[in-house]
This record gives sequence, structure tokens and C-alpha cells, in this order.
Amino acid sequence: MDALSRTAARLRPWLVRGKPLPNLLFFTDPARTPDPERAAERLPAGAAVVFRAFGAPDAAIQGRRLREITRRRGLPLLVGADPVLALAVEADGLHLPERLASALPDLRESHPDWLITVAAHGLDAARTGAAAGADAVIVSPIFPSRSSSAGAPLGLEGLKWIVETVEGPVYALGGVRAGTVAGLLDIGIVGIAAVEALSAA
Repeated sequence: MDALSRTAARLRPWLVRGKPLPNLLFFTDPARTPDPERAAERLPAGAAVVFRAFGAPDAAIQGRRLREITRRRGLPLLVGADPVLALAVEADGLHLPERLASALPDLRESHPDWLITVAAHGLDAARTGAAAGADAVIVSPIFPSRSSSAGAPLGLEGLKWIVETVEGPVYALGGVRAGTVAGLLDIGIVGIAAVEALSAA
């Protein structure tokens, strides 16, 4: 976590509706981050939590626990893909998978204060998300990832091309860890996102 935190702190700030975007996003995962509450307690200032429940029956309970931690620590909480759950746990926003980017305009109209991010696994999807009004696009995978759903890595050049082409802030996700994070410094991203690398040991 320390290497990612130090690198994230050196990235350029970006304001959305007068507030700085988080420079570090912790994505929870039921299988890969078994203790997200502990990880949330250790995140630095300037970070945020993206709670992905994937339909878990105790999603609301876990989401409220994360809401209590993030609220106490002054960290934003986003919920993955589920606006009903986001409302239930009083989240600060929503993270949409690539396939749900088309829902963004309606969500923005209903929840103008939400921070809404969209996943993108390539240039076309990043453009689509930005054009739909995403506050930021989360591009992945950048490096080889242990995620079972990860495709071929885009690499630093692929990420740089997306950053230079898309209008709006871009985060890097996928295989970001202590040994790879330094390469992200001069790409032009506004933040770093990770799963296991930010979870508690």
C-alpha cells in the first residue's frame, strides 16, 4: 500500500464539481479482498473505496460497515453497479461496469451530486464512458492481472494513448502493485486503482 500511496500523492489533482477526485481507489472483491473493512481503515487520506458486492446476500450490511468507516475517516464510498444499494448505504456515488455506461445519463439526472465512474477496457469504451458524462474512467488492465476476468494488458503505451485521446480524468487499474506503480507517474492519469495491493495483509 505504501508504494501506491506515495505514487498516487504525486499525481496531478483534478476537480469535479469543485471537489478533488480521490487519487487512490480501493476496489473490493469478495474473493480477493476478504477483509475490506480492515483495508479501508488503513487507506491514506485522499483515497476512496469502491464496494463491489456482486450480489452478495449481506451486501447492505457490509456496505453500511464500509460507510461507517469511510465517513469517519473522510473517504468517499462508491458502490459498484447497483444504484439501489448505493442509496441504501448512503454512498457518495457509483462505479459502472463498461456494459452499463449507457445508464449514466439517467443516473446523473437522478443523482446530480454522485461521483460516477465507468470502467473501460479499451479506447472505444473509454470514449463512450467519457461522452456519457462519467466523472472519471477507470481503464484496465494495464499490467498482467490475477483477476479471472482480466483481458490482455493494455500496457503503459496503451494507457498513455487513452489518456491523451479521451477528454476527462483517467485512472489505471489492473496489475498495479509495488513493482509496477512507478511506471504510471508520467502517463497523465489522475489516480491509481487496485484490489489486492491495497488490501490488508
